[in-house]
Amino acid sequence: MESLIIINSIITEGIEVAIIGYVIVFMALLLLYIIFTYLAKGLVWQKKQKLLKSEKLLHIKDEDVVVSGEVAAAIAMAIFLCRDLHDDESDIITIKKVSKTYSPWSSKIYGMRFFQK
Repeated sequence: MESLIIINSIITEGIEVAIIGYVIVFMALLLLYIIFTYLAKGLVWQKKQKLLKSEKLLHIKDEDVVVSGEVAAAIAMAIFLCRDLHDDESDIITIKKVSKTYSPWSSKIYGMRFFQK
């Protein structure tokens, strides 16, 4: 009877931990969504304020201020392709013969066991 109570408490604790974990993950995703949404709106607002100070906003449409997803993807891909992320390697493998081939690590005699009768 005690084992059923212990198992039941373990299961309920596991369910509680799972629910709390799901809530934390979804709250973090919601927070990231809100941050990214308002960050984009804030950047557009900042650009409009800068154009308003220079009095160029009257000649520019609202669609010209917002950067579309396709344009952002093209800019990101161009930056990625232009950056030198890795060193250029020659792809040539050279094997040098070692003059001393003996090593105590490769010696088989030390791995043998001698049994005395």
